[in-house]
Amino acid sequence: MTDKSSAVHTLELLSPARDLATAIAAIDCGADAVYIGGPDHGARAAASNSIEDIGKLVEYAHQFGVKVYVTLNTLVYENEIDGVKRLVNELYRAGVDALIVQDLSLLEMDIPPIELHASTQCDTRTPEKALRLQNAGFSQIVVARELNLDEIKSIADAVEVPVEVFVHGALCVSYSGDCRASLLATGRSANRGECAQMCRLPYDLTDSTGKIIIAGRHFLSLKDMNRLENLEQLIDAGVSSFKIEGRLKDAGYVKNITALYSSRLDEIIRRNPDKYRRSSFGVKTIDFTPSAGSVFNRGFTNYFLSRPQPRSLASMATPKSTGRVVGRVKSIRNNCLTLDKSLTIENGDGLGYFDRDGQFKGFRANRVEGNRIFTRDKAPEIAPGTEIYCNSDRQARIVSQRGTTARRLLTSIKLYRVDEHRIALSMTTESGASAIEVADVEFQTARTPQRENRQRVISKLGDTIFIANDVEDMLADDDFVAASVLTNLRRRCCEMLMTSVKSRYKTAQRRAAKPFSTPESVDFHENISNSLARKFYAEHGTQKIDDALEIQKSLNKEVEVMKCRYCLRRELGACLKTPNRNKLPNDLMLRQVGGNRYYRLDFDCKNCQMRVIDVTGSK
Repeated sequence: MTDKSSAVHTLELLSPARDLATAIAAIDCGADAVYIGGPDHGARAAASNSIEDIGKLVEYAHQFGVKVYVTLNTLVYENEIDGVKRLVNELYRAGVDALIVQDLSLLEMDIPPIELHASTQCDTRTPEKALRLQNAGFSQIVVARELNLDEIKSIADAVEVPVEVFVHGALCVSYSGDCRASLLATGRSANRGECAQMCRLPYDLTDSTGKIIIAGRHFLSLKDMNRLENLEQLIDAGVSSFKIEGRLKDAGYVKNITALYSSRLDEIIRRNPDKYRRSSFGVKTIDFTPSAGSVFNRGFTNYFLSRPQPRSLASMATPKSTGRVVGRVKSIRNNCLTLDKSLTIENGDGLGYFDRDGQFKGFRANRVEGNRIFTRDKAPEIAPGTEIYCNSDRQARIVSQRGTTARRLLTSIKLYRVDEHRIALSMTTESGASAIEVADVEFQTARTPQRENRQRVISKLGDTIFIANDVEDMLADDDFVAASVLTNLRRRCCEMLMTSVKSRYKTAQRRAAKPFSTPESVDFHENISNSLARKFYAEHGTQKIDDALEIQKSLNKEVEVMKCRYCLRRELGACLKTPNRNKLPNDLMLRQVGGNRYYRLDFDCKNCQMRVIDVTGSK
């Protein structure tokens, strides 16, 4: 453990990107780092990118000190080891700052000294595991989403490396990296980037005899995470990196959420300038008002972060986006719904509501006037008092368009006389890059003041990444210098400054390993799928090593496919530790609606966990 109390706390907003354009949009909206999939082995198979595009992203990002992390966080099979080595070499040559990995075989590979970050799939829940990963050579550690503030702080206090925490986006019901529901049901492994999202499907809740208790609900589908109001608490707990989930989301979503969290971090820093700073540079310009409610969401929760935990964590009625509440129905007549307040929606926005059966139904606003919504045809039958949601609005569409964001480096400019025949222009960015250019001039005395004209010319930085911040003109007010001379001087100085910006950026190298030991035995939960991962554990003391389920040739009739901190009994108000425990039978099962999967629910009350057991093979 190291004393971090005296140092300025560097804060990193880490945004997702499905492609180059989305990554650049995230940077323009204030991201300090972006994470993106490479050509393969990222945990989102549908979000892969070429080495060429990643190289372009690196070049753009590093201008602002923004880091680029590539996800290489799937399990690696034996016949893929050489391919992964080649990929790592290509990413290293492209200038990538770090790889986010799950498979510990990379610690045994002969690869360049690129930084490695421990993915959320590593399922880091304890200080002991975090310290082990740090000592193995990881430079940043993503902790499990399920941890509360005290648990996060205990990890941050135990390690020297930055701790990364998810703050926004979709939630997996299982501990990340510890879900095999998709693998068993479809043969598609979540740990290989092919999750079939079994948790978003509808199920019947039954007792052990098959009697239906509650029919057709999305019992395992959680709301989306939103920790915007918890950022200062997370900073106080020692968190350095704040991660937004969403590598499959579109640019509008990423822009909105990145801008929202970036602005909030800036607010915190403005109040505490001596304690905190951002890890990148540049000022952002956006022409929209960011809102979490205007883009895809299933409702929000801060999950287990605070105590007591929220009463409801799940979105059982629908796995689709519900959006934001815009009002409650007062009355309906023909094609007009009257709500209880003036509306912040526009013509053509998509709306929805929960009907009497708890199903989410949608319709579209043809025209909006004050607190009235007019539909094209007869308005849907909605009971008075029902909340109306907006899940597709014009604001979200605007931020998806190009040209709504920009990022620039604040630049100080100084114009001064070198001698009787030369002037110099110096530029220095907020990141510390600097340049000086000199021009020959024949000084003349003007009849009118010239300083304002000169400052206008040297401040005109056009389509460069620089924006004038502090302009100092030390020439005499009546010194005349031709605008063409100043324009050429400014252009050459900007070119030199750009060279300085690029040369200043230095990519960090992998952290050196320190002595550590691994557990005496590990089972399939450790996801060991190749000989190098086995070697890693064996070299550090593990005697009994089980293979990952993905490579096991035969499976038991009953397999634990999920381990969750989320508890369905608690969600339904029947926690076994409360007087309401008899509200539900002791033996509970989930039966897939319209499918063929059966799951037994086991409740580990001592550790406050729920285990989901696939018993389909024993039926």
